[in-house]
Amino acid sequence: MSALESLSVEAEIPSQSFDIRPLAGEVLGAEILDLDLARTLNLNDFNRIHQAFLQYKVLVFRNQQITPEQHIAFSRRFGELQIHVLKQFLLANHPEVFIISNILDENNRPIGLGDAGKFWHSDLSYVELPSLGAMLHAQILPEEGGDTLFADQQLAYETLPEATRQAIDGRRANHSYTATYYKPKLEGEWRPTLTNAQLAEVKEVIHPVVRTHPETGRKGLFVSESFTTRILDLPEAESRQILDQLFAHSIRPEFSYRHQWQPHDLLFWDNRALIHLATGCPNHLPRRMHRTTIQGDAPF
Repeated sequence: MSALESLSVEAEIPSQSFDIRPLAGEVLGAEILDLDLARTLNLNDFNRIHQAFLQYKVLVFRNQQITPEQHIAFSRRFGELQIHVLKQFLLANHPEVFIISNILDENNRPIGLGDAGKFWHSDLSYVELPSLGAMLHAQILPEEGGDTLFADQQLAYETLPEATRQAIDGRRANHSYTATYYKPKLEGEWRPTLTNAQLAEVKEVIHPVVRTHPETGRKGLFVSESFTTRILDLPEAESRQILDQLFAHSIRPEFSYRHQWQPHDLLFWDNRALIHLATGCPNHLPRRMHRTTIQGDAPF
């Protein structure tokens, strides 16, 4: 089907009546109400969502009882999907879906990564083309815990002291997947040993400390305690001092939103503007989430 034919077919899809409601009292985020992602969106509805995504940075799609195929199809509307390096935790027959879970199979092996997101981070900042955004769909929620925190890195950059902004503008930093990979934080031992092939997929990369959002033009911090190891062309002590200052500043409460999950929530967040953190939950309370990750472009 040609692009023109595809647009013609899409134009025949009826619009859905849904609301976009900013999260009350929060510095970021909006919830999408009465939208069914099991149905294909027409161009007008998709554009409304895209603009809301750029404005609010976290979208909460409520009560999405969708299949993995529908999750993947909606994600692909925003770009090519990335496949996670931990391929043992990919959903069978759907490698685009990464399983985050503390559930064990019949052989007492984890079905997903149980401590994903244990340190503040932007998804896949450790590759040349980091993530544009991610969509996380609640499958099984624990009775307590399991919240996800988000922090706005554009606000963090804009509120830095002028001297700090001058010190980091134009600087570049190393990002490494293995920087905190084995470092314990949440309950349990969830990290499989990386094979040589997996290590070859996640070699260190270099990105700007301050990145410009490719769609909105706003500048924001692009470092995190999980993956950023050092600022280039600075003595190690100075690099560490600046990074520690940035890490502490970037997660101040006035930049942050805590998401408390509801059944069948689908969260879509902008990794170019935010960092996030999984708070964890007790291991005896089952949790299972499905994540797709949308490829972005090279930070600048």
